[in-house]
Amino acid sequence: MDRIFNIYKPAGMTSHDVVYKVRRILGIKKVGHTGTLDPDAVGVLPICVGRATKVCDLILNKDKTYICDMVLGIETDTYDSSGQVLEVKDPSAITEKDLIKALESQIGVIDQLPPKYSALKVKGRRMCDLVRAGKGDQIDLVARKIFIKRISILSIDLPKVKFEVECSKGTYVRSICHDIGQILEVGAHMTGLIRSKTGIFEIDKAISLEELERLRDDDRLEENSWSVEDVLSDLPYIVLRDNAVKYYSNGGKIEERRFDDHNLKEDSDLVRVYSKDGFIGSGQLFRQDGVLMVKSHKFF
Repeated sequence: MDRIFNIYKPAGMTSHDVVYKVRRILGIKKVGHTGTLDPDAVGVLPICVGRATKVCDLILNKDKTYICDMVLGIETDTYDSSGQVLEVKDPSAITEKDLIKALESQIGVIDQLPPKYSALKVKGRRMCDLVRAGKGDQIDLVARKIFIKRISILSIDLPKVKFEVECSKGTYVRSICHDIGQILEVGAHMTGLIRSKTGIFEIDKAISLEELERLRDDDRLEENSWSVEDVLSDLPYIVLRDNAVKYYSNGGKIEERRFDDHNLKEDSDLVRVYSKDGFIGSGQLFRQDGVLMVKSHKFF
């Protein structure tokens, strides 16, 4: 089986816990997730099975949408409610106008510092493990460029705020909350997080691990999962001529004159690749001596 399942990750489980459960339910060893969700967070976690694990990184690179609950006036060391309280301040002087302005400051391309309590690695060790081992002073946080496409306020009942954020990969919503607290000078932390969308995968179509077991028992797994081609449907395509397919599958570089059909645009980069018989993989476009070419990126 080479499919992608839109799994609803419950609270209290790590992303790796979900992978382990899916392996057990499906009886398949080759299983991977497409982007870590914190244990306390819930929502969309696409799980790739079999050869579909080759596209885990492509799904990881897709934009994501989250619904976040934030509380002003309390700062924690983890930037969420699982951590130790560092400072408490009175947020009663904060107005809705102040809050909206602070949230709007996060929209666009920004430099974001990740939380020390995260799975990012420093010299081969996760930062959260270093902090718990009392070695947090060895961590030199480095800001990363991220893109916040939009932030929409869903409700305001100060000091509580609920908002939706659409963002690029690598974004820490916890850090958004922390940074809002710093801007408003009262502190803030995240109290709840739902990932509602990753690429084409949406929360209203996500299935629980219990549902996955029932689908397995009813022999309905395929109709409730996605193919690799489905996941790449937003990419432009090329169709290779018969005499180029084997060369492509062996990692060769194919010139544009050997494309039988395509819908490429000027800025096309990754593409779906087809033979006359159907989908065969993804390709990386590049130019060599002014000639447009494609080489194998992921071959299926």
